Amino acid sequence: MATKKKRRIGITIDMTPMVDIAFLLLIFYMATTQFKPPEARAVELPQSHSMIELPDKDIINITVTEYDSLYVDYVIKTVVNVDGKDIPTTARMVRTTDKYEVTTEINKARAKNRKALIVIKADRNASFGIMQDVMKSMQENHLERFLIITDPETDEAA
Repeated sequence: MATKKKRRIGITIDMTPMVDIAFLLLIFYMATTQFKPPEARAVELPQSHSMIELPDKDIINITVTEYDSLYVDYVIKTVVNVDGKDIPTTARMVRTTDKYEVTTEINKARAKNRKALIVIKADRNASFGIMQDVMKSMQENHLERFLIITDPETDEAA
């Protein structure tokens, strides 16, 4: 008895809807992603074991470079006039300061945002004296609550 072979039916898949969805997702992620603002100066952070998540907003950054330069940067809310219309927006302020005026700049930033968290990013090659002077100045002006940012330590064996 002879058996007939079953004939295969050709299947085609239309890829157009998948490409449309991929581009829509790409556009959505590009439009809604918030990027980290650039730093005032790049610093090489010391390593430690602590891991604390920082909030995305309401931060006053104090950057100490390896050459003992100090920068205070923060974001303020402002209004911009465009074509006769006032539009609320945010602006990033970066101030160069020294160890004697750092608390003055911090207080200016805190006057605009009382709930802002003070964060210090110090280069690992910065002198200890500059950090001691900054912390002493902050303590004299009743700014005892601040965070010092570090890089997490990497496992040497891995």
